[in-house]
Amino acid sequence: MSPVKAVLFDRDGTLVHDVPYNADPALVRPVDGAREALDALRARGVRTGVVTNQSGIARGLLTDADARRVNRRVEELLGPFDVWAMCPHAPDDGCHCRKPRPGMILWAAGRVCASPADCVVVGDIGADVEAARRAGAHAVLVPTPETRAQEVSAAPHVAPDLRTAVRMLLTAPPWDRPGAAGPGTGRRPERRPL
Repeated sequence: MSPVKAVLFDRDGTLVHDVPYNADPALVRPVDGAREALDALRARGVRTGVVTNQSGIARGLLTDADARRVNRRVEELLGPFDVWAMCPHAPDDGCHCRKPRPGMILWAAGRVCASPADCVVVGDIGADVEAARRAGAHAVLVPTPETRAQEVSAAPHVAPDLRTAVRMLLTAPPWDRPGAAGPGTGRRPERRPL
């Protein structure tokens, strides 16, 4: 059985193709392998969730209802999630939930009755990785063409795609390898090819 109790995914750019400030459920397109990856986690009893910054709400580019309709479409296409956490705040609002702050990760872990140390955050940018670190959770970066090179080099664990990330989590989490750092320790483990 996997030591991972829950996997919390970023939404845009990780589970679905990024459409900036998307208010239209018809524009939701899952990334390749997303459904298969999620189904593999569910089949093993690993809880799944989404933690997503949606600053377009604070900016007046979409409403909370728009974002929730998009979330429902994601769930229709990818199956049910155990928890959804959405930050509607703008970057300068100073909220505790907006990634890279840890609020959403901590809240979502509590909702699925898991310690943050037993959770993994999977995302496509450095803010996802940093939020996981601050919460005491593990992180796996799945870069897209928009991911900055420094975010990739700074990430403790990188996977080329979602299927590979989930396969890694279910078979041999990289932090279980000798010499690997625990979540939130600030110590970088040796990077190994996946």
